Amino acid sequence: MKSFLISVATLMVLSGAVAAPPSFSVADYPSIQAALDANPGKVLEVPPGDHEISEKIRLRGDGSGLAGSGRIIQINPDQPHLEIEDAVAVAVTDLTLVRPEGKTETRHEAIVAIRCRDLVIENVRVLDNWSNAGTISLRECRDARISHCLVRNYMRISIDDRTASGDWGYAFRCTDGTAISLDRSSGCLIEGNRIVEERLVPTKDVRDQHGLGDFVKKNPVKGKIVNDVMWNADYTDAWQQGSAIVVNAPKESSMTRLLGNQIENAAQGIDLHSDQVIVANNLVVNAFIGMKAMHGSRNVLITGNQFVRNSLWAIGLMPGTGADAGNSDGGSIVANNLISQFGHGDAAWIWGRERSPFKFDNGQEPDDPPLRDVLVQGNVVDCIGEPLFRYAVIVAGGDDGPEGLRFANNLFAPGRDGVANVELPP
Repeated sequence: MKSFLISVATLMVLSGAVAAPPSFSVADYPSIQAALDANPGKVLEVPPGDHEISEKIRLRGDGSGLAGSGRIIQINPDQPHLEIEDAVAVAVTDLTLVRPEGKTETRHEAIVAIRCRDLVIENVRVLDNWSNAGTISLRECRDARISHCLVRNYMRISIDDRTASGDWGYAFRCTDGTAISLDRSSGCLIEGNRIVEERLVPTKDVRDQHGLGDFVKKNPVKGKIVNDVMWNADYTDAWQQGSAIVVNAPKESSMTRLLGNQIENAAQGIDLHSDQVIVANNLVVNAFIGMKAMHGSRNVLITGNQFVRNSLWAIGLMPGTGADAGNSDGGSIVANNLISQFGHGDAAWIWGRERSPFKFDNGQEPDDPPLRDVLVQGNVVDCIGEPLFRYAVIVAGGDDGPEGLRFANNLFAPGRDGVANVELPP
């Protein structure tokens, strides 16, 4: 005779005395939000298929998250898809976030995270979130990771209003949008992402269709750092705004790693206002600026990147209005980068041939401390055929020009007028 041993807990479940374990799929609840509210601290499955929302999904509580192959469709252009706030170890993985046709233009993010730690956003696809906000945006976060995500078509037509600033004093029509934005955040890893814009490329037809660059408002007094030609023309060439990746707030953002990302057709590929940053093994194709570090960016390591078909410059370091005596630029290394087909990008018609693959500039205002102590070594500027640039390297002059630059073992194809506008210090 066989003996059957049944636990008391099993008997209670079979008798109905104990409820069945909770389901961890959002399909078993009226909405994704209801599922999250019922399962605090759990990572819930979003199964295959379309999941339509009209309000943002709020992720609260440590250890919570969403994972799965489902598509979350935000039909309300006045809401983001996901908001994560004041939480530790939240995970969002494998989802697709979209907006339907006719609702793609928005002023909101797809994912916004505020005051989070150890956040993971991995293998997420964000398609057609046309916004002048950061598509994936982190604010005051620590030790977050955004990896292997796809952001496709993130830019929109917008107005850049600078009339509140005495430095500028005008507003103009532009394309704008940022794929991944970090603000006042530290210790973050941005790795292996693909960011591509396929709609708003900088052609003459796109400019003329939308009046890009045209002033729509102007103060009575010219801004302090605006040149007379632009002010009198009521037009700026700088109508490509936004970046594929931006790191803001140099006094509060630090220890960021940007590794192995692929960026195509951005306005600016990588825009840094941060300290202790590693920019390594990224591929930036057809941006008008490949990358820049300014406004008090210190200790930036730029190594092993490829910049292809950039138009204004590929790598630029310079002070800016955010720099001051306690927040200066420099102490950086630019090494082993490869720049090719410079001047062949879609925006080359805007910027002409007076541009350079490398730019080391002076400040935007007289009191900006100069860029100091940068080692530039082992880089290659490759050029086949006629160079579409004047110099491979431009170093600004004047009393506030860069100081302490050092160049070693670089292979710089000369521009039309030579390798550099100054003798490069060894």
